[in-house]
Amino acid sequence: MEDVYTFAGNPLDRASERRDDRAWIAGLLDASATRILPLRDLKPFTRGKTPALDWQPVGQWRDQIETGAALIFLGLGEGRAHFAIDATGANVAPDIDTELIDVRAVAPAIGAGEAAILAEARSLLDWHARHRFCAQCGSPTRVASAGWVRRCPDCKASHFPRTDPVVIMLAIHGDRGLLGRNRRRPGARFSCLAGFVEPGETLEEAVRREVREESGVRCGRVRYLAAQPWPFPSSLMIGFLAEALTEEITVDPEELAEARWFHRDEIREMVARAAAGTDDQGQASLPAPIAIAHHICRRWSNGLDSL
Repeated sequence: MEDVYTFAGNPLDRASERRDDRAWIAGLLDASATRILPLRDLKPFTRGKTPALDWQPVGQWRDQIETGAALIFLGLGEGRAHFAIDATGANVAPDIDTELIDVRAVAPAIGAGEAAILAEARSLLDWHARHRFCAQCGSPTRVASAGWVRRCPDCKASHFPRTDPVVIMLAIHGDRGLLGRNRRRPGARFSCLAGFVEPGETLEEAVRREVREESGVRCGRVRYLAAQPWPFPSSLMIGFLAEALTEEITVDPEELAEARWFHRDEIREMVARAAAGTDDQGQASLPAPIAIAHHICRRWSNGLDSL
């Protein structure tokens, strides 16, 4: 059975061909079954101790919709339409049982499908907040196509949400894997090396370039493993194994604080501690299962993936 990573597996029918049908969208907003997910400062409204996403009826958000709050049609599922709205600054107080929780904290507690819907909502609302002005002429833009386009009323340019491709890879040499520690990571937290794909290069070329730039290690064969949407703000993490042709490490201090070779057994133990939440601050550790880096290391260290 194929793994489903956090923020992947969105169950909604996005019905993209109907986003420009204003009458249809208006009809969905009038339907009693339709639900809307508010996010304030990109944190979703949640309920309960578990917690769960707080999907609400449209009615109490009518004023915000009519006064121009960013509203996103997310898709259709379970017999109803799903929307998200930017509740930042809205004059609507959450119910007493409602909490605002960071997406990273809430995602592991909800189902994979709901986490994927939340990723869609967060990425799009963040994009709207960052693209209020036309990149072509500088004029304020307007939300269109049910939240999936911003249009400039002056120069008529249309602006669409973008997803940034990021390669994330475990370079391997025999029974050892190369992990790096970013200066921003707490303690001894290591992870797979990663970097943005640059214009004019393939994914495989980006893998080789990033490993060489960050660690000085040169790579040959590259094998794709899996991908994960990462809504911080809107990236697609594309996972690989890479064949290390050299062993000597020369760290780029602008990129990494440290890089080391770890034996397969060490990585397997790090995976188990991260999954159980039993990391000791002094021990080398891996990201939690929310991140695809955890699963790349898990699958390789357990012999489930190889070059």
